[in-house]
Amino acid sequence: MMMSRLKKSILYWVLLSPLMIVILFPFGVMFVTAVRPRDELFVYPPRWTFSEFHWGNFVDMWGKTNFGGALLNSLYVSVSSTALALVLSIPAAYALSRHRFRGKGSYRNFLLMTQMMSPIVLVLGLFRLMVQFGLVNNLNSLVLTYAAFNMAFTIWMLQSYFNTIPRELEEASWMDGANHFVSLTKIFLPLAVPAMVVTGIFSFINSWNEFVLALTMIRSTENYTLPVQIFAQVAGRYQIEWHHVMAGTVLATVPVAIVFSWLQRYLIRGMALGAVK
Repeated sequence: MMMSRLKKSILYWVLLSPLMIVILFPFGVMFVTAVRPRDELFVYPPRWTFSEFHWGNFVDMWGKTNFGGALLNSLYVSVSSTALALVLSIPAAYALSRHRFRGKGSYRNFLLMTQMMSPIVLVLGLFRLMVQFGLVNNLNSLVLTYAAFNMAFTIWMLQSYFNTIPRELEEASWMDGANHFVSLTKIFLPLAVPAMVVTGIFSFINSWNEFVLALTMIRSTENYTLPVQIFAQVAGRYQIEWHHVMAGTVLATVPVAIVFSWLQRYLIRGMALGAVK
């Protein structure tokens, strides 16, 4: 029995190994470039060994660029837009899940259609709108636009998750004297935490990686987010410091990896909950 399971595990790992190589290869190239000496970047075969990691590339990159400020800007924009999207999406998703009203089907179709539209199609209109509000070169312009684009996804996903929560739990609390607000905050939302974490993770990643709107709305270097800051190390330069670019890219992936590791158990529970519908 144990040998049979071992053989199956080995077989599965062999079948998955090509996919793992394809996924991990870009990260490997990125990391190796980040820790190689500048003089060895385009030398093949390399004359340095892996024991001679140049961790100073990260220190030099941090000092020569505005990476620390861009990191804080991206954290502020991503966390704020995700929180705003969830706060506005939860009531809408609850209404779609628990109530019947005219135009419900059309509203759900509208949410689905908005996911098919690229932000670049609306970038000119959004820029003019932010000019009217006086929010150009302001991080809050990104918070509002990212939250608006994420809301369609979060409402759609949360509504699907909310449908899996039995109505009888809320009805039992109403019979015990609880009003709708108490049943929502004390009974319903605690059961929906895995769903909210899953949608929050994807919203956070969308905001963290977004580039076009940030490049359009932000003008000053002190307000750059990480994607724009890394792009600024490449665009319009006669000589590109690739070891600095890759060092910045490696560090930019760390917050997302931390979020995934920290919330992994909620992510698995939420995805399993969505599958049982």
